[in-house]
Amino acid sequence: MSKTGLVFFPAFDWAISPTHPEREERLLYTRDQIMEEGILELPGFVEYSARPGKVEDVERVHLTLPDTGAVITDAHLIAAGSCIDLADRILAGEVKNGFALVRPPGHHATRTVYGNRGFCNINNVAITVDYLRWVKGVRKIAIIDTDVHHGDGTQDIFYHDPDVLFISLHQDGRTLYPGTGFIDEAGTPNAYGTTINLPLPPGSGDEEILYLLEEAVLPILEEFQPEFIINSAGQDNHYSDPLARMAVTARGYGRITELIKPDLAVLEGGYSIEGALPYVNLAILLALYGESYEKVVEPKGLPLEYRARHKDYARKLAAVTLERWRMREELAEEEKRKHNGYYTYNRSIFYDTEGFHEHRVTTVKLCDRCPGYVGLSSYAYVGNRVVSGFATIIMPGSCKECREEAEAVALEARAKKNYDKVAVIPGKQVVKI
Repeated sequence: MSKTGLVFFPAFDWAISPTHPEREERLLYTRDQIMEEGILELPGFVEYSARPGKVEDVERVHLTLPDTGAVITDAHLIAAGSCIDLADRILAGEVKNGFALVRPPGHHATRTVYGNRGFCNINNVAITVDYLRWVKGVRKIAIIDTDVHHGDGTQDIFYHDPDVLFISLHQDGRTLYPGTGFIDEAGTPNAYGTTINLPLPPGSGDEEILYLLEEAVLPILEEFQPEFIINSAGQDNHYSDPLARMAVTARGYGRITELIKPDLAVLEGGYSIEGALPYVNLAILLALYGESYEKVVEPKGLPLEYRARHKDYARKLAAVTLERWRMREELAEEEKRKHNGYYTYNRSIFYDTEGFHEHRVTTVKLCDRCPGYVGLSSYAYVGNRVVSGFATIIMPGSCKECREEAEAVALEARAKKNYDKVAVIPGKQVVKI
């Protein structure tokens, strides 16, 4: 019998504020529903204890500023570590798949971390992905983000890596935080096409999202052939969520899970604590287990006016997405010809929870033999002082020459002593000046 793993971590000792939408009750109502339905009594479900991750797991992904201890707590390490532990068990064949019901969430945490943004400090999914790649040797991974908010942090981390396929289905960024996730955000030249955004108008629901999955996402997954699939399972696409305006049902989430067949689902957002989360999580668990989720019905039904309002839009978006995917190599070559070996861009990142902006310059080495490497320079006004950092990021596919150049660039930055922290990511070369 194939088994489904579950880890549950409500983080009782961590909250942005006592009444904040992202709080422990998000998981407690789900726990009650699971127990009431007797899910854990089914012979194929295995529950595991939450386990802490390591600081090196975080620093394999993030440049934390001014240092890791200043921006995370034990709760963040346990949330990330629990995802890693469950992924390890799946990879070892102990269970077929699993659901990490953990908080705090993570998909708005970018490569650089100065604090909390979008309720996220560190990126649980990205930390798990790079653990699987650097420690376990998994080469190709797909991340499908079904949170209503664009997974801008996860996109930022893997925007330059052709071996990580990132697909986000979300409410249009013109209508919702973080204001990103448009179809032209497709990756830098060496990884062009492996970032795919599917923004949907407010009011879109099951039919639109399922159409996009069947007509665009599944064909792309079939061609990409990932060795491991992770679902960033945000549940604020639900019609009762107070922070967004979409119309997905619990059974719709069950079907999403059934279609994409994730090896691992990781909880992200979702703030309809009583009206959605217990039912959505139950449907996802049943779909992972291979049982019917058709009898999972929310107490408050979907208003009729929300049903299939944007099917024509979904058809057009699926067609455009597939066309761009099939032309990705040609489009990447066009982009490369515009730049002389290096691709540089600026970005301002707003930390909405704490009310400041980060300013970042990113340079990507456009290598003909590999994905190259990334260099970034960042600073932010945090409190009453400027905090700054520099990092070079090496990818598993980076060639020897690019790795050596990345290390040399970091050494040069370190020697100038212009930054509070300089790092080569991943690795143990984190140095605080």
